[in-house]
Amino acid sequence: MSVYETDELLGQYLAFHYGDSHFGVGNYPARCASTCLEVMAGRDKNRALDLGCAVGRTSFELTRIFDEVVALDLSQRFIDAANTLKTHGQVEYFLRAQGELGETAVASLEAHNLAKHADRATFEVADACNLGPAYRGFDLVFAGNLIDRLQDPGAFLSGVHQLLNDRGVLVISSPYTLLEEFTPRTKWIGGFQRNGQPFTVLDGMKEILAPHFELMRDPVDVPFVIPETARKYQHTIAELTAWQRK
Repeated sequence: MSVYETDELLGQYLAFHYGDSHFGVGNYPARCASTCLEVMAGRDKNRALDLGCAVGRTSFELTRIFDEVVALDLSQRFIDAANTLKTHGQVEYFLRAQGELGETAVASLEAHNLAKHADRATFEVADACNLGPAYRGFDLVFAGNLIDRLQDPGAFLSGVHQLLNDRGVLVISSPYTLLEEFTPRTKWIGGFQRNGQPFTVLDGMKEILAPHFELMRDPVDVPFVIPETARKYQHTIAELTAWQRK
């Protein structure tokens, strides 16, 4: 079974999206959505696509200004939780403290002022690398912590322009963790030496996206914290880039 289908990860991600902040680090899915809204200023905001949506916080944040948000993830458990939030406004989860100890917590849309337009979001299980013609015509595509979990990120980036309208915007946020359990070494788009020089994932993205996109602004760091137990946390720094389709 995929790690993303376990109670453990579901609880961690619900806390990550809807729970308390830790160590002064703001809510990552909400900040990603805020940046998306910034770069969409003055542009059409009819339809947004959230790829790798997990349990849906960024998706619900985007419903504040988009008429429709389509949110996709490979994890059935994550999508079920997001749909429960959409339908009932809240979902319970187990917040582990240590070992078998912990407490039941509640993820709530109302607590974050997200209930008003929740019906604008549609959550579906789907593979971001295998999207059919039904997934076209978006003004924004957001890929949060996605490209370093794909089997073939280069293929995804080469075709992502097909999902967007003219002058549509692609926003990518990733910590570039590059693990072979997700992406075979032969499919890495950066994170190695090329011609004797460091070639980063950002370099790879620029190269692959160049035929169809231009970088809109300098990349920005977006830190995040995922609680694992009461005494263990993941503290990670993603890099967020925004690209306009030519």
